[in-house]
Amino acid sequence: MKEIKAFIHRNRIADVLHVLKNNNFCGVRCNLSIIDVAGTLQALDSKEKNYSIEFGEGVIAEVKLELICENERASKAVELIKENARTGQALAGWIYISNIDEAIPIED
Repeated sequence: MKEIKAFIHRNRIADVLHVLKNNNFCGVRCNLSIIDVAGTLQALDSKEKNYSIEFGEGVIAEVKLELICENERASKAVELIKENARTGQALAGWIYISNIDEAIPIED
């Protein structure tokens, strides 16, 4: 199994989720999480950028998407995320892929 983590602009997450769901990446057992994060991607406009006193840096509100899928479907998931997370900037985010050695469900 693969874990795919994607850091993308908040305004692109809805399109990414829709395309993943429409391509059956979220079925009965959906291994998909969306986490709001403060990141350092290039802001799309001045309204998107904030100064974090805690970090002492300019940050933007990003989304971290985490998806677990079968090895053979990972490249399709990455392709869909890349196509639908674009913003028109040269660099609109990052996608990381990791191997999962074991997945254990928490059941009754």
